[in-house]
Amino acid sequence: MHELDHYIYPHRVLHWLVAAAVLVSLATGLTLGTLGFERTANAFGTAFTNVMYTGHKTLGVTILLLMTLRIITRVAFVVPDHDPPLHPFQRVVSKSVHHLLYIALVLMPLIGWAATATGGYPVEFFSWHLPGLLSENPELSRTLFGWHAWLGWAILVLVTLHVLGALFHWRIKRDSVIKRMSLFD
Repeated sequence: MHELDHYIYPHRVLHWLVAAAVLVSLATGLTLGTLGFERTANAFGTAFTNVMYTGHKTLGVTILLLMTLRIITRVAFVVPDHDPPLHPFQRVVSKSVHHLLYIALVLMPLIGWAATATGGYPVEFFSWHLPGLLSENPELSRTLFGWHAWLGWAILVLVTLHVLGALFHWRIKRDSVIKRMSLFD
């Protein structure tokens, strides 16, 4: 494989780390958002529910850090060309989904951080408490948590489109698009 046929290795590693973190974060976020604290605690126990909340917040901060590094590597290094070139419609869809995912994966943890802080809850990264940066404001917190939930569903849709596009290229078109982000080539 030619060097310009795929992203640089650090960018590929970051892609898969973000993918794993997003999947776990979506799973915990959807569980906590759907059930709320009380029903999650009744289903899984209070201790595990607290671990889920801390884990979800830690993943959010981690995703923000990883996405910052992804943006740096995306800007600093060559983006490989599609070979063969994508059909114009596919190119527009691909670029749109990618750009929206980047935006959403930066905004999501920032909104979650703000919602948590304005709700009077600790902003946690593992066992550390990070600065809230905003004062407690329950009304703003409810609004921000609403945006956070909406954005979670939007990310789920975008991830689904991204995966379907990758599967389309891998199984139907059988082109080299999937190799651009492979860790093993």
